[in-house]
Amino acid sequence: MASIPVVVKHQGKKYDVEVDPESTGETFKFQLYSLTGVEPERQKVLMKGGPLKDDADMGKFGLKPGQAIMMMGTPGDSGAVLERPKDAVKFVEDMTEAEAARLEGATPAGLQNLGNTCYMNSTLQTLRAIPELQNALTKYEPAPANSITGTLPQLDLTRQLRDLWKYMSETQEPVVPHAFLSALRTAYPQFAERSRSGPGFAQQDAEEAWSQIISQIRQKVKTQDSPEAAEASFIDRYMGGEFSSVLECDDPAAKEAGEQPVSTKDAFLKLNCHIDTSTNHLTDGIKNGLVEKIEKKSDALGRESTYTRTSRISRLPKYLTVHFVRFFWKRDTQKKAKIMRKVTFPHELDVVEFCDDNLKKMLVPVRDKVREIRKDEEDIERARKRRKRNNEGGDLGDIPGGMGAKLDKKDAEPDKKDKKTTADGDVEMTETFKTDAEIDAEKDAALLAAKKELNGLIDPGLAKDDGANQSGLYELRGVVTHQGASADSGHYTAYVKKQAPIDPKTGKKKDEDDKWWWFNDDKVSEVTADKIEALAGGGESHSALILLYKAIPLPSAEGVVE
Repeated sequence: MASIPVVVKHQGKKYDVEVDPESTGETFKFQLYSLTGVEPERQKVLMKGGPLKDDADMGKFGLKPGQAIMMMGTPGDSGAVLERPKDAVKFVEDMTEAEAARLEGATPAGLQNLGNTCYMNSTLQTLRAIPELQNALTKYEPAPANSITGTLPQLDLTRQLRDLWKYMSETQEPVVPHAFLSALRTAYPQFAERSRSGPGFAQQDAEEAWSQIISQIRQKVKTQDSPEAAEASFIDRYMGGEFSSVLECDDPAAKEAGEQPVSTKDAFLKLNCHIDTSTNHLTDGIKNGLVEKIEKKSDALGRESTYTRTSRISRLPKYLTVHFVRFFWKRDTQKKAKIMRKVTFPHELDVVEFCDDNLKKMLVPVRDKVREIRKDEEDIERARKRRKRNNEGGDLGDIPGGMGAKLDKKDAEPDKKDKKTTADGDVEMTETFKTDAEIDAEKDAALLAAKKELNGLIDPGLAKDDGANQSGLYELRGVVTHQGASADSGHYTAYVKKQAPIDPKTGKKKDEDDKWWWFNDDKVSEVTADKIEALAGGGESHSALILLYKAIPLPSAEGVVE
């Protein structure tokens, strides 16, 4: 059957379309999508009997050549007129190993276990979740071997980390980290300890490996904002925080004798979560770790006395490390025993309550505004999804008086020219409705204004510090886990959150699925977020030992501020 030429009108433009009478409404909508950029699910094509449905038979509408058809709808966030790809399509089988490894969503490389080295593998995989660190390492060049401070290239731990991560980024096959392990054992002989229960090397504590690797990077890897600016340690800038601490004697007699509390500023590279019988949640343990009892001599009293050090955070880093203090030295077994208590932890962590008054004053307005914007975005998205479901049922949501909302009372008053007079001389009041597009435009405008307001709330000092957290809110990015009853035995693995690409137009993640990579040495698999919930502990099964949090990206008028 011959096609029928029709004219489709949309937003003041006309499109000539050939309609196949034997096709369906869905096919027709895809034809319009190629011309207008409006996705089929967002289109309202007005035909006899109401909006065109996907399963409609186009031959039953009795279309005539040149007949005009009205279409309504606007492109979504990803809507655009279909264009021929600028770059030639390249199939996976034609790619090099490195090209395939860099594909979006490609399974990352695992690390071979070289004999009780799971503590090292899990640490390296979690630290690799910091893209800024990967980038900084690519620029690292070790000092010459013949200089005073130089180290043989093969023994330079930072250089070996650089080369290892580069190799891992170019393959999906398990990597053997021999060179890095040798450099680690040379720099820190504790990791070369032999096993007491059999041949080979002993199992080690992943937290100790984390701290020693971070220590090396802190010394070697520098960053600077510009060629003229002074160099700063990458670790101090992006992973280092600061405490404002007060040390005060518990004995009132010391104060009576004139002893004053001592205030200090102290750097930190991790927050400790101390676990006792009252610790049920991560924040309980962090709070315990901010108050410390120490024994020292009081000059005022002339004897040993108990002091309390109370700390508050005065700087928050972009990447926050939290350590569950699960291991303690058990004298009877001469081993580090494990505290099995279940301690839950959130995917989003708010640490504002642990900050000093000055930092808290800067963070609270930003944090509250971020939450307000998020709620508005969720409400808008929920309303659009609900409207989409209703429209699929045949409602005229984009037509004034259909699914549109009534105007506010002050706006509903019709203009004099729109008023109608009845036979009795009374003015007939008519209701005016907003279309869905008008409602969306108003909400989007309000959201944009809120994001601009948010940018104005950020303290100028914090805004200049790109290595600091500006809201006090963090999202979980990585977890190092331990299975077993002792730090000297058991097994370590790592979980790293998959990062969905961000739409540059909206600043939102294109894929909202909450998926994680599980690194079990050379085995790498994709898991869902519920696996992370099971890492709270409570037995010898895998429990979280180290958490890596990243400051949440702040929404802005242009997208997101990373």
